[in-house]
Amino acid sequence: MYPTGSSSSISVAVGNFNKDYRLDIVVVNNDTGAIDILVGRYEGFQSQIRYSAGSHPTSVAIGDVNNDTRLDIVVANSDSNDVSVLLGYGNGSFENQKRYSVGSYPQSVSIGDVNNDTRLDIVVANLWSDDVSVLLGYGNGSFETQTRYSVGSYPRSVSIGDVNNDTRLDIVVANWNSNDVSILLGYGNGSFATETLYSAGSSPSSVAIGDINNDTRLDIVVANWYSNDVSVLLGYGNGSFETQTRYSVGSIPQSVAIGDVNNDTRLDIVVANSWSNDVSVLLGYGNGSFENQKRYSVGSYPISVAIGDVNNDTRLDIVVANSRSNNVSVLFGNGNGFFENQKRYSAGSIPQSVAIGDVNNDTRLDIVVANLDSNDVSVLLQYDRGMITYEMSLVPGGGSSLRCVVIGDLNNDTNLDIVLANYGTNNLGVLFGYRNGSFENQMMLSTGMNSHPISITLGDFNGDREVDIAVANDGSKHVGIMLGNGQGKFAIQTSYEIGFDTPPLVMASGDFNNDARSEIALAYDGRDHVDIFVAYNYASFETQIRYSVGSYPYSVAIGDVNNDTRLDIVVANSNSND
Repeated sequence: MYPTGSSSSISVAVGNFNKDYRLDIVVVNNDTGAIDILVGRYEGFQSQIRYSAGSHPTSVAIGDVNNDTRLDIVVANSDSNDVSVLLGYGNGSFENQKRYSVGSYPQSVSIGDVNNDTRLDIVVANLWSDDVSVLLGYGNGSFETQTRYSVGSYPRSVSIGDVNNDTRLDIVVANWNSNDVSILLGYGNGSFATETLYSAGSSPSSVAIGDINNDTRLDIVVANWYSNDVSVLLGYGNGSFETQTRYSVGSIPQSVAIGDVNNDTRLDIVVANSWSNDVSVLLGYGNGSFENQKRYSVGSYPISVAIGDVNNDTRLDIVVANSRSNNVSVLFGNGNGFFENQKRYSAGSIPQSVAIGDVNNDTRLDIVVANLDSNDVSVLLQYDRGMITYEMSLVPGGGSSLRCVVIGDLNNDTNLDIVLANYGTNNLGVLFGYRNGSFENQMMLSTGMNSHPISITLGDFNGDREVDIAVANDGSKHVGIMLGNGQGKFAIQTSYEIGFDTPPLVMASGDFNNDARSEIALAYDGRDHVDIFVAYNYASFETQIRYSVGSYPYSVAIGDVNNDTRLDIVVANSNSND
């Protein structure tokens, strides 16, 4: 439960006021004469769950290796010279590992369908045997015995992509000791051509693939350990590449990832710098060149970086494994290439590699970390319970006696606005919203002397595609219509008698007859029915259509509850408890 500072909160509405893709709550407090805004927040990750892997796991990848629509984990174990496969149950938990032999001192693992049989396969870079292992998948979570292909000296990182546009996946490897990258073109049957080598910087430690110049051809980005830079090799689309261009980053870059972090449809580069304890962000111009880096602090000795939208706001975020502080850093993106300060979550001992994926099928990305010293993987699931925090209180004015609140975009600026029923002052208050979740001072719309507005609904009552306001007035016992012009201005209300001595209590609106105009559903104080007022002209209404309900209807809602594309009415009855 979340406090509002009131013992008499009588009306509530929900909407995304601050454009962060999380719902916020506005509450009307009758006793304090104020409305409270409760803002939806990202809650973060639960404590880690750890699963045993092989000896000294150094790299982790996520994919559905047994075709059950549940993500699985694959780990490269450097000291035991094998990979661990942990099949997922789809709820965030995993089976015990199965292990498969690879080359000597595996350092990096990648997953993809290299033989075009719709089953994921495993590719591993083996540091001490100077080769890559390819393990073809059977599609049930098990794998064939490895086939190995020679690459450069001390391969540290491997990535998979179709670099020659033949619809067959190829292998790209960063070779630490020979200062180059190996390209192994795939034949589409799980076998590969002999490597072609391209120069990189000093001691390349990580490689990523993406189309960074928007020519539909994959390019290569390499993080170079000792030269403190990244190499960019633009692809010709036939498996060959231009000579590298290099860009400075932080001290001892260990890992590189590619993604569009500023939502301009151009890929950007993110690098984890282990000695400077930060990440570098290089925004792309879309032509293969990049801006100078911006750097953001993370934990101690960041060694692996991944990019994904972990808080579901359509903006890419950064996740980093910090080897010496035994945690992961999460930096939320603002969607413009800038990032918030890190949040950190505990992992195992000496985390080496991080991957992101929805391992429990709740539409939220989770984090998987390979921990070198504790010989396990950490799984950090996101919370799914939601969190809100008190943000602000807005006081409309003395004597307002607030009764109802509704939300809608009244001025077509894509920001949600608030409409309040001020029972005591006989008017409606309109608060126009800003993009950041704050609001202008309220604009007053009179509902008439002694009208005492008690309920509000929004709709298009005259078919002009602009939002209008309907208000039920307790004192004058009528319904008022205020027609909007789409720019935040409203015509003086037109009143409609409801034909009863009892006052209206609550109302809702919807287009029940598909005539592109909203009708009004109205319940009354002490009457056991609801009336439907049907629009027939320029915001004029025909005589009501009546439907019996339970005893003392107190709330009305409208929606398509049976998925027949027709609006339905739901009524809560306070006396009959139904």
